[in-house]
Order: sequence, then structure tokens, then C-alpha cells
Amino acid sequence: MTASREEPVSPVGDRDAATDGPLAIQDPVYREAVVDLLGAIAYGEISAFERLVEDGKLAPTLEDKVAIETMASAEFAKVGRLHERLRVLGADPFAAMTPFRGPIEEFHDYTAPSDWFEGLVKAYVGDGLADDFYREVAAYLDPGTRDLVVASLEETGHAAFVVDRVRSAIAADPRLGGRLALWARRLMGEALTQAQRVVADRDALSALLAGGVDRPGLDLAAIGRMFTRLTERHAERMAELGLAS
Repeated sequence: MTASREEPVSPVGDRDAATDGPLAIQDPVYREAVVDLLGAIAYGEISAFERLVEDGKLAPTLEDKVAIETMASAEFAKVGRLHERLRVLGADPFAAMTPFRGPIEEFHDYTAPSDWFEGLVKAYVGDGLADDFYREVAAYLDPGTRDLVVASLEETGHAAFVVDRVRSAIAADPRLGGRLALWARRLMGEALTQAQRVVADRDALSALLAGGVDRPGLDLAAIGRMFTRLTERHAERMAELGLAS
């Protein structure tokens, strides 16, 4: 759930045109990578739903409670299409999600917000970083799968609510801005560490990004450019919230 933005640019120069969908799925390694990616995103959406519902309990007003729980329902609504695609691929959606339950829950345990405003920043910055990473990976998928992933990561229209609440709170108490900026930097570090760990632990995802003889991948320079893009987008979100990056 990030602010409205232009469609992420595929890393031109880092890859060729996407592989044709039906042919790509015939590659068992590629298919496994797609199943992994969709499973990770699907469980991430479920986890986001659960966390936003919990954040709703901290909401200072009824208006805030309804807004945050509406965001939660929008996250959960995305899960069905991801599960449908997994079934088309011949995969069990719940088996596909299971390997990512531990890492995602571990991330959320490490980054449990202590109050309402930390929860808002986490939903905006932390989830935004994860979404950007998955968009980067999606650039190496067949067009049909790529479009589904990008659609599942689209902002649900509630980012303005988060930005308004955080900016208003900082205006009322400037000291809050410093605390939330430190919190957002911690979220970035934890999110990038989690993304690297997930890829490293899943051989198919690692192979997808590494590429092969007939499929482009990421070399060290391309990896550097990818993390530069992630960092730049994080700085944009910080600015949108009125926080120093």
C-alpha cells in the first residue's frame, strides 16, 4: 500500500523481453520460481491483512479505525487471484505459502510497532519496500505472471490517509518526526535483509535472478542498480511522509 506512482520501469539493459509465458512454464525451475514468488506474495498479503486489523485496535478515532480496516480488507481481497494462478500452475496455494510463513512472521516480530504512528509508517514504508522488491523480481517473469504480480502490488487507494495522519502528527509534535525517521530506517534495513534471505533460501528464486543460457539475469552491476532503485524509492516515501531519509 504505497502512494500512487508510475508503473515500475523494468531494468532496461539488465534483461531482454520477457520470456513467452506458456514456453517458460514448461521449464520446471522457472515454474518453481513462479510458484515460490506467488506463494511469498500471497502470504505477505495475508500477513498485511492481519497486521492492519491489529493496528485498527490502536486507532485513536473511529474514522481512523474504519480507514485502517478498509485497507486490511483490500489487502485480503488480492489473495484470491494469486491462489487461482497457483492452481492453474498445478500448485497447492497453501503449500506454496508455507515456506514463507516463518520468514515473514519473523520479520514482523522484529518490527512490531509500539504505537499507532509506528504502525502507519510500517504499513507505508515497510510494505512499500517489499512491494518494490517483488516488482523488481517480476521484471524477469513471463508477461502474464508479471502482470498479475504487478496488479497484486498496486496501491489500494488509502496511501493519502497514512500520509495525512503522519504529517499532521509531526506538525503537532515535531519530535515525533525524529523517532519515526529512525523507525523507518530500521524497517528498511530489516526489509532488505529479509528479501535477501528469502531469495538465498529458495534455489529456484536464486536461479531466476541469476538467469541462464536462454534467459537474462542479474549480474553484480544489475544487482547494484536494483538496490539503488529500492533505496531511491524509499527516500521518496520518506519525503512523502515528511521524514528525513
